Amino acid sequence: MDNHPIGVFDSGVGGTSIWKEINALLPHEDTIYLADSKNAPYGERTKEEIVQLSIKNTEFLLGKGCKLIVVACNTATTNAIDYLRTQYQVPFIGIEPAIKPAALQSKSKKVGVLATKGTLSSLLFHSTVGNLAEGIRIYEQVGTGLVPLIESGKANSPETKALLETYLHPMVTAGIDYLVLGCTHYPYLIPLLKEILPAHVQIIDSGEAVARQTKAILEKNELLSNSINLGTHHFITNADVEILKGFFTDGGASLRITYQDF
Repeated sequence: MDNHPIGVFDSGVGGTSIWKEINALLPHEDTIYLADSKNAPYGERTKEEIVQLSIKNTEFLLGKGCKLIVVACNTATTNAIDYLRTQYQVPFIGIEPAIKPAALQSKSKKVGVLATKGTLSSLLFHSTVGNLAEGIRIYEQVGTGLVPLIESGKANSPETKALLETYLHPMVTAGIDYLVLGCTHYPYLIPLLKEILPAHVQIIDSGEAVARQTKAILEKNELLSNSINLGTHHFITNADVEILKGFFTDGGASLRITYQDF
C-alpha cells in the first residue's frame, strides 16, 4: 500500500476529463494535477519540444512525491511516454485514441478520428491504424484551433460549433458511424458534437479505460492507498486559475486550484 499521490499532467485543462474518471473509480486516492496551459497546445509542437515539456512535467510531479504518473495528453503519450518509461522508475499510464474498439464495433466500416496534429502524425498512431482489420476506413481530422478555444473557456461557443461543423461535415458525408476523440480536451465538446452529428454516430473517448488501467497498475505494483477517507486533490496551472476552476462545479474542501509558474 502507498498513500503518496497519483500525478496527472496535460497540456492544459483537457486532462481533467481523464482525472474525473480516475477520481470516480479511485475516490480514496490523493492526486496532483499539472496543467501546462502556458505551453498549449502540444499538438502543434515538434516531437523534441513535446519530450522536453513532458520531462519537465514528470520531474515536477516526482518532486511532489507522486507514485504513478498519468500522461493525460494524447500528444505527449504518442511522442514522449516511451522515453519517460526508460528514464524514470515510476509507472506511467498513457492515453491513446480508442480506435480499435470503434473499428471492431463499426457497421459501416468507416470511423472518424478527431485529434491533434501531433497525435495523428505520430508513429504510435500509424502503428495502431495499421493493425486494424482489413476493410476499415479511417477518416482523420486535425482539430486545429479547438484546444485554444477550450483553454480559453469557450468549449460551448458559437465559434467552436462552427469550427466543429467544418471538421465533421466530410466525415458525416462519408458515412462514419463512430467518432473517436483523440485529445483529452475533446470530451468537453461532446454536447456540441451531439448537436452536430447524426444520432446513430457513436462518440468514443478513452477516459474510463484509462481509469481502469490506472487501478490495475496500482494493484499490480501494490501502490493502492489504504486510506478510508476521500482523497485530496491539488490542481496546479501556469495560466488562468479561473478558467481551470470553471471545469469543476463542486470541488469541495478536498480540491484546491493554485497558480504556479513552472
